[in-house]
Amino acid sequence: MNPQTASLLEPRIPQQPARRAPAPPHDATEARPTLRVLVVEQDARAAESLVMGLRRHGYEAENVATGAKALQSYTDADLILLDLDLPDLDGLEVCRGIRAAADTPIIAITARDTELDRVLGLQAGSDDYMVKPYGFRELMARIEAVMRRVRPHSPAAHVITSGPLSIDARTRQVSLDGRLIEVTRKEFDLLYLLASQPETVVSRKQLMTQVWDDSWSRPGRTIDTHVSSLRGKLGSSRWIITVRGVGFRFGHA
Repeated sequence: MNPQTASLLEPRIPQQPARRAPAPPHDATEARPTLRVLVVEQDARAAESLVMGLRRHGYEAENVATGAKALQSYTDADLILLDLDLPDLDGLEVCRGIRAAADTPIIAITARDTELDRVLGLQAGSDDYMVKPYGFRELMARIEAVMRRVRPHSPAAHVITSGPLSIDARTRQVSLDGRLIEVTRKEFDLLYLLASQPETVVSRKQLMTQVWDDSWSRPGRTIDTHVSSLRGKLGSSRWIITVRGVGFRFGHA
């Protein structure tokens, strides 16, 4: 019997279908911490509606009705929705007071709708500005956009290392020789932006746009002050190199 005939007489073994890898359980993805939102709003009905809407979307939300209470409560919040029209203090002063002590993201919400009002709100330290009346969907989108800038969660977010320096985008921590370096939110954003483009000179205008979300102001002492502070904290000016007339680039100490 030739080999070809023998192969025809061999019993056929049914082919088993390829096994698929089991699907990961629904809770296998990384859980994000619940965002704590402080609503500063004097109108009780508006505040209650906003707080309930935020809670339905999975946020922890609390309300205070005055600027004084906001200045006492902001330290427990991850994000502040600040009405600029408050019964006791001007909202811009409250915004400046919070920004002077912390980098907690602030979205100003107000009926003041002129261009000058928007500029003053942003200059006072708010990260975004919304005019009443507004849609809840737009507010949610703006909250997500602000928090993406503050806490990057994209797959590209990772730990950047350069010699003894480590910059962790997920925990927003900077360490040097294994020792944590305390930096502000803007200092971290500035350092991470430069370190993520190590061979690129980043212009002052780009830094103002990406770090301060300000595309129209003329870059001034703000950037220089933050660069100087970072150099001092990192113990060397060689981590951030000045390119005269252009901007800055990440260096190696």
